[in-house]
Formats: sequence, structure tokens, C-alpha cells
Amino acid sequence: MPYKEETYEHVSRWTADTLIQYAPDAKTPGSKSLVRYQQYQDSKTVGEALQKGSFPQDLLFDYEKGLLKVLGGLIRDEPLDISKVEDESKLTSTDRILHRWYRHELAKKLGLKYTDLIVSKGGSESTYMRGHRLVAQRDAQRILAERRANGQRISNNDIVKVLTAWGFAKNSNRVNVTPEGQSYVFSDTWGLIVDRVGDVHVTKPSLEYPDVIQLVCQWLQDWMPADLEVPFTFTSINVNCNYAARRHRDGNNHGPSMIAAFGDFTGGQLSYWPEDDKSTDLDDLKLEDKVTLDISKGLALFNGNCAHSVAPFEGDRYSLVFFTLNGTVVAKASDECRENLHKLGVCMPPKELPDKYRLLRPPSGYSGQKQSKALKGTAASKNLPPVRFWPRSDLEAQGLTPHKQRVMPSNTTPDKPVRSTSKVCAGTSCSPSPAPKRTRKADKVALAKVADNPANVKSNEVHEDKDAPVLDLIEKAKKVAGMHQQRDVSTRHA
Repeated sequence: MPYKEETYEHVSRWTADTLIQYAPDAKTPGSKSLVRYQQYQDSKTVGEALQKGSFPQDLLFDYEKGLLKVLGGLIRDEPLDISKVEDESKLTSTDRILHRWYRHELAKKLGLKYTDLIVSKGGSESTYMRGHRLVAQRDAQRILAERRANGQRISNNDIVKVLTAWGFAKNSNRVNVTPEGQSYVFSDTWGLIVDRVGDVHVTKPSLEYPDVIQLVCQWLQDWMPADLEVPFTFTSINVNCNYAARRHRDGNNHGPSMIAAFGDFTGGQLSYWPEDDKSTDLDDLKLEDKVTLDISKGLALFNGNCAHSVAPFEGDRYSLVFFTLNGTVVAKASDECRENLHKLGVCMPPKELPDKYRLLRPPSGYSGQKQSKALKGTAASKNLPPVRFWPRSDLEAQGLTPHKQRVMPSNTTPDKPVRSTSKVCAGTSCSPSPAPKRTRKADKVALAKVADNPANVKSNEVHEDKDAPVLDLIEKAKKVAGMHQQRDVSTRHA
């Protein structure tokens, strides 16, 4: 019989020394189950119960039906994963019985083979993560094939399905985004990374689950705004699950990032300080200077090196952040790395990175201090906005453009991802028409006009909290400046 998810969660973490208590003679009188139950009902620990004839399935049944209570003792934080145990001689017979049972149950539940869940010693994946990532890979491969066959775009629902299946790592390294009171966040990085010893490589999950990464890259290509002055390129993807990142700045990015949120949730908007040039302490930035983006309703381009955070939310929230590592890291990436990323659909920039302000202008600062030379940008960049936002309705209306050729689904083993056929990052082959010039003075005039008359805010634009008029005022600023239908608003990373 099927059991509740929480039942598996509890029983899989028990040990030989978990203290328990059974209800006396709780089975049907005269049944075989009562005879066996009477053999172990006096047990005081899980280990003793198994020794006296209980099976792991009995533990599930008895616990879920309230015949078995847990009184304390040793209980693990996570299910035992033998691949993480350095000295297996210290494992008890209870450990081995429950581990084998857990792996069988997980494989059966996920529709996988028992052997699929065997993970190598010393790896970073748990059995649970391995199982759920295989399901995500299976779903992604099917979705890619179906969408390609029908000439359809990858949808937000497709992304939610795959990210819901994905087994996220407990990441304790992202200290700058981890909310107070937490020791880790559920967050993974796909694509290119640099590790603590300076080695530049493609993350292992990217190569082992290639269809998942291809699906995400194809989604971005399918929904890429057609009015970008130059192609958007990236080296890496942050994928996040169910945490509200505290106010922070990314310290290792080159150029802007693309971000979107997915799932069934309320709240969780992106707060962004577009003029943050790091001359003001993070905690001293003013709330009235931020702009707020509902990135569940569109796609945002922002500068991750400026301060940003995520508002509290309720529900299940996922986010994808496409970004480029700094020039030193990109230059170190081997030809093999670049080839693997290309096969995954990652739109890699050239080794010599282009101007970081070619899509967004530099931040002007809030402190009134003179702008540093590093933040001045080019003459052309001064005509660009500090952040851009494209509502989903606008992206839907633009349809699939000719340069967005679809990524083939993988028909190969995980270490041989299929080559992407995308030309989104192929230099001038997909260069859209340049955007009209804008002026900072016109922006300020429009901001003032909209702030004085909130009734001018359109009902179909993003205005879900008190900061939203700032977003719409940028919309007005573009119109005053004579810009075409480009929507630019706010920003970055969750």
C-alpha cells in the first residue's frame, strides 16, 4: 500500500538506537499479522524490533497507523547514504537493512531501477538527490522532444515540472544570500564554475543530466526579448528553490544577468537598487531607492553586482539566474569546457569578454560621490537603462523569431550531451535593431510626473506593491524619451 511522504521521511532516518513504543495487541485478533506483531511489540528500539521479526514495511505501516510511537533516541537528520560513509565497518545491521529498503522504495516510487540509485563513493550526491535528478532528466528529455516535434516553445509549466522533480543540494557556501537563522539554501549552479583551488570546469550535474540544462537554456532562447541591442550571453546558471535571498551583491559577475521566477507562490518579488555603485554600505541603502519586479510575470535583465534581495513569499518558488563569470575565469575555460557548454545550449561569450555595459548602463550611485572610472562605461552605454523588464504578455506576442532554432533532445549518454543548434549567441547573426537613444533628464521628468499622479499607472503593468510605481515610471520615462515598445524596468537574482 502507498504511504504518506512524511512517513517515508521519518522511518528512513531511524537508527538501531531510535527509542520506540508499540501499542499492545493492536492487530486483528486471530490474524497471522497479530502473531508476528506479538513477537516484536515489546521492543524498545528499532534495532530490537527488526531482530525480533519486524520488516521495514511493518515499521511504515505501524507508524502511519499510530501503532508505533517514537520516544527519542538517535535519529538522523537525513536518510543514511552509504556512499558518504567512510568506514562501513561502523554500520549496524539496522543501518544496512533500512538503507537497502529505502533505496528499493525510492526506486519503485520514482519508476527507476534499483541500480540507477547507486552513487559513487565520495560524490556530492545523495541517493535521494540522484533519484530525483534522474526523474528531472527523464522529464526534460521527453519535454524537449515533444516541444520540438510540435514546434512549440518551452513553457513556464515545463520548467516548473522539471525543477519540482530536481533534487536540490543543500548549499552552505552561499553565505551572502542565506537568510538569517539558516545554515544552507537549496541552490545549484549549472554550467561553468571556478572552485576553491581555482580550477575552472563545467559542473558535474550539468554533464550528468544534460537534458535538464538544455531545457532551461532552450526556455531562455525561446523567450529571449527580440529588442536587445546585442545578444545576451552567459556562462552559468544559478537555480534556486524556496528561499528568500537576503540583500546582497554578487561579486564575481561580468555584465548583466537574466532572471525569472517560477512556481505557485505569492510574494517573492525581486528588490533591486539599480544605481548601487557599492559606494554605500549594503545596510545603508534606502528602501525608497529600490525598484521592485515581479519576476514571476516576466523576464528581467539587471546588474547582479548592484544590491538586490527577494521579498518573503508563501508557496513553492523557483528561480533561474543566467550570468557570466569574470574575465579571468572565462579566459581560463578550456576548449573542452567551451565545447561541452555549447552542446548544452549555453550561449558562451568569447574568451575576451565584451563590454560589461553593452546592455545596461553603469550605476550612478546614491552617495553623490564622483563615479569611478571603472563604472563610467562607454558613450553608447550612457543611453541605456539601468534595468530592463519584459512582461510575459510582450514576450508571448513576439513569438518565436527565426534565429531561435531549437535544441535537439539528447539521445546519448549523460557524458555526451547533444550539440545545441542555437544561434542566439552567434555574434552578429542574431543582432536585433538598435534601440533609440534615451536621456537621463527625460527619465527624471517622467518619474516625477508618474509619482505625482499614480492614476497614470496602467493596470496591466507590474505594480504589486508600493514600489511598483517606480517601475511604471520607468515605463513612462521611455515613452517621454521617444523610445519604441521596449519595456525596461527591474532586475536580478534570487
